[in-house]
Amino acid sequence: MIWYEHEVQRLEQERASLEYEPKMIFYGSSSIRLWETLHEDFKEYQPANLGFGGSTLAACVWFFDRLLTNYRPNSIIVYAGDNDLGDGRHPEEVLIFFQQLVARTRQHFGDIPLAFISVKPSIARWNIVDSIRYTNTLIQEDILRQGNHLYYIDVYHKMTDNAGYPKREFLDPDGLHISTKGYALWKDIIRQQLSAIIR
Repeated sequence: MIWYEHEVQRLEQERASLEYEPKMIFYGSSSIRLWETLHEDFKEYQPANLGFGGSTLAACVWFFDRLLTNYRPNSIIVYAGDNDLGDGRHPEEVLIFFQQLVARTRQHFGDIPLAFISVKPSIARWNIVDSIRYTNTLIQEDILRQGNHLYYIDVYHKMTDNAGYPKREFLDPDGLHISTKGYALWKDIIRQQLSAIIR
């Protein structure tokens, strides 16, 4: 986990300089970190962007105490798992990391709403699309089984065409990261579900 240290220290420094108490935490990988309009998109929820580049869901669990326990959020929205699969992890392992993240959240914050954004489809990782789909299924089923203020936000299907292939307009030219249009789509999808997520 040492390769994340610089990014983690950056987030710790940003926390120290914040002039308001965030109520909604966005946590996860570069899909969160690179969301330049996130604060404006969700400004009424006083969001904090705790994304760090290259993060895996395993890393989100590993750095949970350092990055989240200094906050007092009303809700947490997570995007991660993409890089775990890209690193060769199996869907069942990603599910375990998700369950560990839920456990850490419950331990520190009680039963606040925790929403998981589905692993997105991407052209660059089309070779592992079956693992991505299966991971999403496992986590969605686990959320439905657990209940307890857990939510699944499906961005996968809105990012694919009628043939099930990723729409290029929602991805950067690298075929992996999210484009401006992609973030606009995510904003709309998440905001549509916030009435159910936020109590």
